[in-house]
Amino acid sequence: MSNQIGDLAQEEESGNKRKRPVKQILLDEAKKFIGIFVYLVIVFGLFVLHEWVVLSNQHISYRFYGFALINALVLAKIILVAEGLHFADRFREKPLAYPIVYKSLAFTILLICTYIAEEIIVAMLHGKTAVQGMPDIGGGTIGGFTSVAIIMCVALIPFFAFREISRVFGEAELHALVFTRGTKAARSLSE
Repeated sequence: MSNQIGDLAQEEESGNKRKRPVKQILLDEAKKFIGIFVYLVIVFGLFVLHEWVVLSNQHISYRFYGFALINALVLAKIILVAEGLHFADRFREKPLAYPIVYKSLAFTILLICTYIAEEIIVAMLHGKTAVQGMPDIGGGTIGGFTSVAIIMCVALIPFFAFREISRVFGEAELHALVFTRGTKAARSLSE
């Protein structure tokens, strides 16, 4: 779990090393997973809503099959594991714009590849060939695929912006600033 359990999560804080209990590590990882999951459910839910609106305008019925929930669960775990393996940490010491954009691009590619692999595996489990299992992302055209990839990449920018800013300022501080303290705290930080 994010490379933390293996080494009993030795953290550097104020020059002192301390060990966190496994229970605390699991709780922290569960919180991260839930945060990623909720964000992805919202993003995928918007994709599903958009598809429903477009199809209903053409008088085509559309049934929700759990796309947003199932894929959010699978892909949230993929993101959590990839972050634990330091996937896309290349520009970590650069200005924040670099790691935010880089992670958005890298994770878009990773998530699309994972989605394609998942669909192929499911199809093969149902007796189909790998080619038959290839999903029609964006309607199966290059333009549609590119559009979905761009939308996904842009949708991941706020997610990674929050994560990277949290890494720089500290997770607790940013969370308190965004969700509890408000603008007065922001002004006191800048002074």
